[in-house]
Amino acid sequence: MTSTAPAADVSDPAAFDPALPWRRARSVALRPEPFGALVYHFGNRKLSFLKSKTLVTVVETLADHPSADATLAACGVPEAQRPAYVRALADLARSQMIEVRA
Repeated sequence: MTSTAPAADVSDPAAFDPALPWRRARSVALRPEPFGALVYHFGNRKLSFLKSKTLVTVVETLADHPSADATLAACGVPEAQRPAYVRALADLARSQMIEVRA
């Protein structure tokens, strides 16, 4: 039996499709730290830690690229590491730290 993942529903904040245009959510502040950054959502009061300076750059520049995939490429994330970055971005989408751009 083969199962297919459902298509991302852009109205669902938990859905993450790296082919879509994303940005840091407007209610989110990012504070650089030696280990990466703290990310705080003022609306839901969630706090996240970005433990990679490259991931910080990805999150900061999402709005500058046509998709999350394009952002990863522009930030020089090696192909072998991209699945881990996509998982990290999906976690940030689920916690509403990043959002789809219109």
